[in-house]
Amino acid sequence: MDELSKKITDRLEELRACLQADGGDLEIVAIEGKVVQVKLRGACGGCPHATMTIKNGLERILREEIDPEITIERVL
Repeated sequence: MDELSKKITDRLEELRACLQADGGDLEIVAIEGKVVQVKLRGACGGCPHATMTIKNGLERILREEIDPEITIERVL
């Protein structure tokens, strides 16, 4: 695992606690360069706000803290 992938993985693992507090969770499916694929589980999997959680929450945090070019894609 390269340094960027490790930083992304570590930060997403920390953020999982927020999702788990609301009855959801996330699974990292793949990290290819700056593209991260995640699968939302539990309450987050069927939530109508899932896209906002990914783009305005997770992706925004990773862009601000790690690299401004990171993109998160949702895998169903």
